[in-house]
Amino acid sequence: MVAPTGERYWGRFGAAGLLAFDPERGVLLQHRVSWSHFGDTWALPGGARHEGESASDGALRESAEEAGVPPAAIRPRLLSVLDLGYWSYTTLIGDVTTPFAPVISDPESHELAWVPVGDVEDRPLHPGFAASWGALRGLLEVRPAVVVDAANVVGSVPDGWWRDRAGATERLLARLAVRAAEGMDAAALGLPEHTWFPEISVVVEGQARAAVGDDGPVRIVRAAASGDDAIVTEAQRLVSAGRSVTVVTSDRELASRVDALGASAHGTRWLLDQLPA
Repeated sequence: MVAPTGERYWGRFGAAGLLAFDPERGVLLQHRVSWSHFGDTWALPGGARHEGESASDGALRESAEEAGVPPAAIRPRLLSVLDLGYWSYTTLIGDVTTPFAPVISDPESHELAWVPVGDVEDRPLHPGFAASWGALRGLLEVRPAVVVDAANVVGSVPDGWWRDRAGATERLLARLAVRAAEGMDAAALGLPEHTWFPEISVVVEGQARAAVGDDGPVRIVRAAASGDDAIVTEAQRLVSAGRSVTVVTSDRELASRVDALGASAHGTRWLLDQLPA
């Protein structure tokens, strides 16, 4: 891609890279070969997107091809986009859920290394990565999570849920899975302007505990007794782990309990407006 001002950018359909973050080892960087664009510098594994390919898929595919990153070992956290109008570069920040050893799997790398966050700037960085690293580093501290009061959300829509509570809950889980895969709006979460993939926990109780869900991005918490108590416990777990927690419930007493933990509460309409039909 050639810009109107003459600069050349890699990828007719834009490009994407993966910032894989492991709290124990740091971020995964690629030492680029001499003949590449801005050779002998360090940057993120990534490259050109295919036509019709999402930025997330492109970042994961390129990092698998260049560094042997197993896509299943990465949990997407956010997408940060540099959009120039005629070309864009998207950084996927992903948390490493299963430790792995990177592997040089194409001729574009001298070396692959896990670099502690505080040491990244000590290396000669690719100019594009150097320009974005400061902002990206700050985002590593932001880890959103959403806890859903399933009974409250399901019960807010008069669609016959009382005839089949488990089935109604499964429909909610399916809609949440779509939203989890596509990301959530930053403004709704009160976060910096990016596309975010928060951790989503759905607390189910009573007959709804029979609801079946897959092992995808939505975690099901089956309350053994009080659903409200299970929601408070889950919110407390996430707050203690450093997450920025939003609890979805229209129950005022429950909202007060989670507020006291340092979480925020939104009513059911807040969530329903973000879900697919």
